[in-house]
Amino acid sequence: QVQLVESGGGLVQAGGTLRLSCAASGRTFGNINMGWFRQAPGKEREFVTAVTWSGDTSHADSVKGRFTISRDNAKNTVYLQMNSLKPEDTATYYCAAAWRWSAAYEYWGQGTQVTVSS
Repeated sequence: QVQLVESGGGLVQAGGTLRLSCAASGRTFGNINMGWFRQAPGKEREFVTAVTWSGDTSHADSVKGRFTISRDNAKNTVYLQMNSLKPEDTATYYCAAAWRWSAAYEYWGQGTQVTVSS
């Protein structure tokens, strides 16, 4: 069982920066793929970015060049560096975990709110 806790959300102006963190429990962090998703009010949850156990990354077109995902295995933590934020980025951001051999995200955090004004 993997438990995930997001933090770092807040209110920023357009063009600003936020860094989200997702802390994972246990000692299996090196064997899981980590991803970030977001959900705006009234909309479906969408994929944002992900990093595999081996360090490969992928990004949604809407955030490519602005968001960066990284992981610190020693701290059991994955980060989402968000630069040049836009109002369209406003959403609840969730981190998720999948076992390295699986394509399905089985574990989800509670989410952290990101609001971009103007």
